[in-house]
Amino acid sequence: VTPHSRLVWTNDEGGDGGPVTTVTFEEKGGKTLLVLHELYPSKEALDAAGTGAADAMGETFEQLDELLVALGSSVGGS
Repeated sequence: VTPHSRLVWTNDEGGDGGPVTTVTFEEKGGKTLLVLHELYPSKEALDAAGTGAADAMGETFEQLDELLVALGSSVGGS
């Protein structure tokens, strides 16, 4: 973790074939650019993930949206 700019984690639920996910945050024109990379250990591991990985990504961003709303309301209410 690099505070305020970078998160990296290993997705262990995939076993040895799980990807390493890196998310970076960068300020661009008063907004935040979020870039997400997933590195799979092999093409076979990527193929095995199939569309489930894409579906999970949607859920992940929904959770991030909820967190940002909660954090925004707690900051605004201070």
